[in-house]
Amino acid sequence: MNLGDEHGYGNDSGRSDRVGGSGQTRTRLPEGGGSDVYGGARRPVRTSRSLITVVGVVVLLIAAIAFANRGGGETGPVDEAKRGAGAEPTSATGVKPVAGKNGTIPSGFARDEQGAQSAATNYAVALGSDGMFREDARHEIVDTVYVPEAAAKLRGPQDKAYSAGFLQKLGLDEAGNPPAGSTFVSRTVPVGTKVENYGGSTAKVSVWYMGLIGMSGQGSTDPVSSTWKTWTFDLKWTGNDWKVTSDSQQDGPAPVPGDVAAATSDEISEAVAEYGGFTYAR
Repeated sequence: MNLGDEHGYGNDSGRSDRVGGSGQTRTRLPEGGGSDVYGGARRPVRTSRSLITVVGVVVLLIAAIAFANRGGGETGPVDEAKRGAGAEPTSATGVKPVAGKNGTIPSGFARDEQGAQSAATNYAVALGSDGMFREDARHEIVDTVYVPEAAAKLRGPQDKAYSAGFLQKLGLDEAGNPPAGSTFVSRTVPVGTKVENYGGSTAKVSVWYMGLIGMSGQGSTDPVSSTWKTWTFDLKWTGNDWKVTSDSQQDGPAPVPGDVAAATSDEISEAVAEYGGFTYAR
């Protein structure tokens, strides 16, 4: 989270890959746009350091939760036949997406491997959203996604990590809101999923995703950038749905950056407003 604090942030080459992790990113500026993205200064190194601090807190929590839950599941080994068969097809399977929602987060996933993949994917989207930077929304997301004992352990340290000082470094006010005329972007965009383990009432699912995070606005010193990560969730069937007991992230795999020119601040803001997210189902 990092929780989708979360955002497992890392740093490479002086850039902050907060939603995703470290990775070298090549950016081509808009034609005639000058040398600075959005006309602002380069993003400060302090931001990356503060994000790494947040990740440290979350990683420790994830380790503690994983330790507390070890031995309590029914996780079995990966099916050897499936292991050698390569990735499962990502085309539609014919199973309808879930119809239920708990707040804004999909719920009521099937108790099978496909349901576990769908749950992990939708939870990655929720935990990587801009709602995590607002206290009330963050509490609701965490309470919905995690088993109660894990959510209880995360709440206090997360609230401390998302301090007013930390939010200010991102250009947000103490309530997690961007300044007038600017748009704060934080999105997880899943690319694919893989079942690492499945045991009927427990599952381990990895979600490969691209992350977007940054501030879109004139003079922004933290322009929206992309990063690539793999988010792995330990899930438990509880309360007639899949819930997260622990999670972890690692960098990549990241594709070679393309040569598409970076969009302007206005173009990014318009895209964020016009293009909504998805409910994911296998």
